[in-house]
Amino acid sequence: MRQILLVAFCLAVVLIALVVWLWTPDVSREFLEAKYLRVPQDMVVVEGTSIHIRETGPRDAPVVILLHGFGASLHTWDPWAEGLQDRFRVIRFDLPGSGLSPPDSTGKYTDARAMALILGLMERAGIEKASLVGNSVGGRIAWTFAARHPERVEGLVLISPDGFASPGFEYGKPPEVPAVMKLMRYALPRFMLRANIAVGYADPAALTDPVVERYHDLMLAPGARNAMLERMEQTVLTDPVPLLEQIAAPTLMVWGEQDAMIPYSNAKDYRRHIADVRLVSFPDLGHLPHEEDPGSSLPAVRDFLMALAPSEPGPP
Repeated sequence: MRQILLVAFCLAVVLIALVVWLWTPDVSREFLEAKYLRVPQDMVVVEGTSIHIRETGPRDAPVVILLHGFGASLHTWDPWAEGLQDRFRVIRFDLPGSGLSPPDSTGKYTDARAMALILGLMERAGIEKASLVGNSVGGRIAWTFAARHPERVEGLVLISPDGFASPGFEYGKPPEVPAVMKLMRYALPRFMLRANIAVGYADPAALTDPVVERYHDLMLAPGARNAMLERMEQTVLTDPVPLLEQIAAPTLMVWGEQDAMIPYSNAKDYRRHIADVRLVSFPDLGHLPHEEDPGSSLPAVRDFLMALAPSEPGPP
């Protein structure tokens, strides 16, 4: 009996130590804004919720709106934004509950809500038409927006976009979020997060410590982890084919052939159903070409966008 009690006690001690070791509390907004907010004016209210936005480039230039993927933030676009802002008005924002955007005041994290926010941002900025660039979930939001609001979309760039059914994501029903993933509300140590982000890179060595630190910091924003889980739980995929066939905007697809998150083979499905589309692929890149190798992945995108609006913009 004593041995059993001793073993039970030791196991309890190990379990408590493990919980203490892995427990990851929120980080204060004051700390995060001091580190990642450019100016207070970048926090705006759109459709009744607070949004972190960043805008660069000449105000009278053609507009490009950049939409990040799941768990990312507007900072994921830093290199591309810098490479586009001489010729374009570049607008990027954090989806609610991501980056520095607090959780959505409505509690809604559907694609319909995301599209309402895009429309709200465009109305707020006086933008009639823009090109949309989206990665992964941001790509799904971008092509859905282009199908539903063709009059507002000049061009479309889809970077390894989400949208077709896959194991665990069926059409017409929300996914079953694994219980182990729900534990991220309490435990999200940096080494575990690094392992998850690294899956998006063909070469994990390209994932730098500062990038991991940024992802980790922003995922620890108050309410961010719960918002991420709610976004997953509220995602209901529909058969994309009818919507893809409604897209009128010229479309460029960008895909890393080593994508371990959304397979490169999915590109053929988009090419089959979008009327005006071409594909640029990168044999040695993964799911996040704009982060993994912005130098080689941006030129084709820049050329595509410039062909849509080749005129010289005025001064910023």
